[in-house]
Amino acid sequence: MTVDLTETERVAREIAAEWGLTLGEPFAMAHVSYVAAVGADAVLKVAWAGDDESLDEHAALELWAGDAAVRLHRADPARRALLEERAVPGDDISDLSEDEATEIAVDIETRLWRRAGAPFRRVADEVPRWLDNNVTALTPYARELWNAFEPGHDWLVHGDFHHHNILRHGSRYVAIDPKPYLSDREYDLFSWLRNPLDYRMTDREQTDRRIAAFVAAGLDDRRIRIWTIVRGAFLTDDPDELALLRTLLD
Repeated sequence: MTVDLTETERVAREIAAEWGLTLGEPFAMAHVSYVAAVGADAVLKVAWAGDDESLDEHAALELWAGDAAVRLHRADPARRALLEERAVPGDDISDLSEDEATEIAVDIETRLWRRAGAPFRRVADEVPRWLDNNVTALTPYARELWNAFEPGHDWLVHGDFHHHNILRHGSRYVAIDPKPYLSDREYDLFSWLRNPLDYRMTDREQTDRRIAAFVAAGLDDRRIRIWTIVRGAFLTDDPDELALLRTLLD
């Protein structure tokens, strides 16, 4: 998705002037927010006004307090502005081996998942709208599963957990760019299963191996698969990925 960040950049520069920050060049991978370096150790992030999925990002970062995620230094929630710790050197885990990347992902996720409540929103309240707004060949099946499903609301989830949102920071790894909601932990797996960017979720054996790694960490296999089908119905239109998703419960 490409959005016009002109107004978002204006707000970022306004915030930077108020907070006495000098902005570097914006990061190219940021498509729905304006993110720029502030010296060597921080970044300023201002979300695009239309990105309602990341509304509670500041609250999630405050809760995690630097454990498995970048630390939040300062926030202006009304203007969607966050001054965050910068992950250095900042390379993501997309170039690591499958086994190493998965091991890191399991470690990060199991520390991010926290039992929580307000101010975080229930993702189940959003799912019917997302299914209606992004119809694919899988939508009827996903609706059938959803109507018989009882989603949980007990856990704070990252919401956009994948290889490019896990960065090296010194000798450890940290997550960035959460879209936090209350849900089942299993909700988070869809993004992991179809990334990195050059990867297509068309290999059933590979998909099953990735799922198994999180089942071994305590997640429910069937709930992972149901959430993956439901989310896939509105988050991919790749015919081959949709075909795999249709068989995920077989």
